[in-house]
Amino acid sequence: MSERFIGLMSGTSLDGVDGVLAQWPGQDGAPLRVLAHAHLPFDAVLADELLALNTRGDDELHRAALAGNTLARRYAEVVARLLAGAGVDAGAVTAIGAHGQTVRHRPQDGYTLQLNSPALLAELTGIAVVADLRSRDVAAGGQGAPLVPAFHRAMFGRAGEALALLNLGGIANLTLLGADGSVLGFDCGPANALLDHWVRRHRGEAFDRDGRWAAGGRVDAALLAELQAEPYFALPPPKSTGRDLFHAEWLARRLAARGALAPADVQATLVELSAWAAARDLVAHRPDARELLVCGGGAFNTHLMARLAARLPGVRVASTAERGLPPDQVEACAFAWLARAFVRGDSASLPSVTGARGARVLGALYPK
Repeated sequence: MSERFIGLMSGTSLDGVDGVLAQWPGQDGAPLRVLAHAHLPFDAVLADELLALNTRGDDELHRAALAGNTLARRYAEVVARLLAGAGVDAGAVTAIGAHGQTVRHRPQDGYTLQLNSPALLAELTGIAVVADLRSRDVAAGGQGAPLVPAFHRAMFGRAGEALALLNLGGIANLTLLGADGSVLGFDCGPANALLDHWVRRHRGEAFDRDGRWAAGGRVDAALLAELQAEPYFALPPPKSTGRDLFHAEWLARRLAARGALAPADVQATLVELSAWAAARDLVAHRPDARELLVCGGGAFNTHLMARLAARLPGVRVASTAERGLPPDQVEACAFAWLARAFVRGDSASLPSVTGARGARVLGALYPK
C-alpha cells in the first residue's frame, strides 16, 4: 500500500519554501516518487525579519512568534498548491514534515532553534505535522545537523559504491557514503548565505544567476587566505554551523583587514571559498569517491559547479537530477522522508554524522 507524505523546507538561504508531495514506494524500484513540487518565494518583509531574528534585537520573543505564524501560513499555501497540483485530497496524506526556519544553531550550548508554528499548520491543512526534528539529537549530545545524510544514503546509496553528495544551500553540507556502508556528513562551510548577501548588496539582485557575476571577477588570493583561516574549517567532524558564524559581519571584518576590492572579485573569491572547503573535505575524508552529486540552489550556479570540478580532478561532478531527483527537491524530500521515519517509529539520526550518543527517533507530532 502506498504512503504519501509532504516535505517542507525553508533553508538558510532565505529564498522561500520548497515543498514536495512524495509517495512510497516509487515506480520501477525507485525509493520514492515525487507527485508534486512547489516553490513559494518569501516576500521581502518576511525574509528581512527572518534574517534579523538570527541576531539579538528588540522584542525578539514576540517577533519570533509572529514570524513563526507567518511562516506556517506560507507553508499551508505550499501544501495547498501541492495537493491541487497532484489532485490529491488532504485526507490521503499521512503527515507533513515541516523543518521550520533556523534562527539559532548552538549545539555547543545544548540547543537549536527553528521558528515554526506546527499546531497552526496542522489546523490550516487538516494534516498531521511532524516538526522539531533536530532537538532530540541535540539532547543526545549530537549536533542536530546535518539531518539529510540518512536520506541521502536511502535515496542515492548503492552497495559497494563510494559516493559524495553536496548540498549547496545557505550553508554547504557534505555527505560521504563509503563502499562499506559507512556514512559521514557535516557542514563544510558557507555557500549561498554569503554569495546572495554580496550580490544583493552590490547589484540589488536576489542571487548571482549562473554565477555570471562571479565568473567575471578575479579571485583575490590574499582575501581567500584570510577567509580560509577561519578556525571552523580546521575542526574535525562532527560539526555543524550556520548564520551564527557565517554572516555579513563575518565577511565585513575580513574585508576590512584586506582593504578595497572590486565587488566582483569578492564574489569570485566567495565562490572559490565554497568550492575549496567542499573539495578539501571530500579529499580528506572520502578520497575513494569518484562522483560528487550536488543539490540545493547552488547546483544551478554554473560557475560554482565548474570550480568544484576544477578542484576535484578525477571526480565527476553532477547534479542529483542524474540520479532521478532534481536538486531543488532533495531537501524537501528529505523532510518528507523524516516525517515517514517518525510515523514508522524508525530512528533517522546517524551518530556517525551528528556525534550523538545513539540513533534516535526524530520529531514531535501535531495531530490533524
